[in-house]
Amino acid sequence: MTTDRPIPVIIDCDTGIDDALALLFAVRHPGLDLRAITCVAGNTDVDGVVRNTLTVLEQAGAPDVPVARGAERPLLEPLRTARHVHGHDGMGDLGLPAPTRTAADVDAVTLLRREILASPRPVTLIPTAPLTNIALLLRTHPEVVRNIERIVFMGGAVAAGNATPVAEFNVWHDPEAAAILLTAGVPITMYGLDVFQRVVVPGADVRRLRAGAEPGARLAGELLAHRGPVVDESDPGGGLGDAGAVCAVADPQGLTTRRLPVEVNLAAGPARGQTVVDRRRRPGESEIHDGTREQPLVDVALDVAVERYVKLYLAAVEGP
Repeated sequence: MTTDRPIPVIIDCDTGIDDALALLFAVRHPGLDLRAITCVAGNTDVDGVVRNTLTVLEQAGAPDVPVARGAERPLLEPLRTARHVHGHDGMGDLGLPAPTRTAADVDAVTLLRREILASPRPVTLIPTAPLTNIALLLRTHPEVVRNIERIVFMGGAVAAGNATPVAEFNVWHDPEAAAILLTAGVPITMYGLDVFQRVVVPGADVRRLRAGAEPGARLAGELLAHRGPVVDESDPGGGLGDAGAVCAVADPQGLTTRRLPVEVNLAAGPARGQTVVDRRRRPGESEIHDGTREQPLVDVALDVAVERYVKLYLAAVEGP
């Protein structure tokens, strides 16, 4: 969706293969005005995230977007990376050259506050990572809420998790931060695993991207090829993952959501980090006997127009 007035966005990421795919889309879609990128530990350590982010921007020939280093670890938990998924360097070990760009000389929370309050129009935040930076921002500088249009975060799940049977990685990595996010006091969309895992670029498109001459589109192809999953055994495709959340900002009509109560399970044990989404149409015995509890209402993504988002992504990344 191209508009006369691009949507001002800030991405908070842990780059990461699919965060890289999200950045490639964000810098190339004409309907988005990427004002800043903040980095947090998650898929790899925070210094690796900064390096990967700068590398992606350089490969994409992106404008000089400020990039800031954020939290090294979750609020309470130890750092637990996903290098087994994203490779030792967090970018599929593709051997990309070190970036010549450098990070901003301020920390992530400072950059977030500065860019949000300086924006002439309310900003849409797109966290595609553990939510530590966002939680620190909301607790340290609550005044930013007045200039946040909405938060569209990749995280959580209505059904099955991936880090545990019930918890998605970004929320599981820092459950307390995710719980703070849900109380932000602005509209929130949860782009969870239920839609995250469905948007897959067909193998023929992945091969075309990999064979291209333009560095940014070729990088997208390499990342998609590394990522999987397999659509069928003879034609492996690549999942957009986090990039789908950015597509949902550029084209919200491709996402089916329902406003539902959501809370994060903070208790120790096998359900820690689960996003508990209440899809019931009426109160149950717990509420009848014990009274209702206040829970944040979140626009939970339940369905996605897969082909629409694949076409949207390819059109932006490959260009005219």
